[in-house]
Amino acid sequence: MDTLVRHRRTLIAGIETFIREAGEAHAPAVLLPHGYPCSSYEFRNLMPRLADRWRLLAPDFPGAGYSATPEDFDYSFDGYAAWLEALIDALEIDRFVLYLHDFGSPIGARLAIRHPERIVGLIIQNGDIPYEDALGPKYADLEALWTLPTEEMRQSIASAVTEEGFRQEFLNDLPAGVADAIPPDLWRLHAAVLTPSRKEAAIDLIAGLEANRRWFPEHRNYLRDHQPPTLIVWGPNDHYMPEASARAYLRDLPDAELHLLEGGHWLLETHLDQVVELVRGFLGRVHSTRDGKRR
Repeated sequence: MDTLVRHRRTLIAGIETFIREAGEAHAPAVLLPHGYPCSSYEFRNLMPRLADRWRLLAPDFPGAGYSATPEDFDYSFDGYAAWLEALIDALEIDRFVLYLHDFGSPIGARLAIRHPERIVGLIIQNGDIPYEDALGPKYADLEALWTLPTEEMRQSIASAVTEEGFRQEFLNDLPAGVADAIPPDLWRLHAAVLTPSRKEAAIDLIAGLEANRRWFPEHRNYLRDHQPPTLIVWGPNDHYMPEASARAYLRDLPDAELHLLEGGHWLLETHLDQVVELVRGFLGRVHSTRDGKRR
């Protein structure tokens, strides 16, 4: 089995899109929507470790990574979810396991709500949770922004959409010994492709967190009503999403498999081997041969 990660560009909803892909075309699929302030680059090490049995698909969202940044795109959670739906239709991915991390979580969850019949299972790794009372202390800073006039709020957000702001996002609440495993490539590479239009797109998305809060009940209803098989793998050293955030999912997914690792928000950088072992076991249980017939 060829486990190399392949890179290609294609048009999705008329937008030039960069996609990392690994595994055979007809293998069971795993969709990997990325978080902020990252791109599909965050999955570069995970993908070859799973490609012997599964098809891995990691696109760069519009305005991120190597994808285009169209002026007329809706840079909101709803806009990204609609684009992600166009992507799975274009790639003819009928059913798939969905990996939910960071902002990829509310985006991917919207896709799952639209098409619950296509979801084989969820892997939730430090995703943005739909539980207001279990958010970490860093979210209080974001909530404080919502009290500001719009232009002042946007200026405050803009001050964090910088290379230094990215560095702080990637290092987050990690202790020194673990922080050493986070490569500076993460913030330097993503800062290098940050254009003025991309900065405005990031501000739009972050400002949209207030509206996204009102969407939480819909997310919880999906989990409770559909009970998708779920693996929760979590790094509790996370100012945004600490241990309580991971455990909150058990309110609506009591049968979910929960694993707490000694890391933080970016476990694929610091605890890759442990994540791979857990993910392989989960995929082997939920992703049958039948699911992989047509991809």
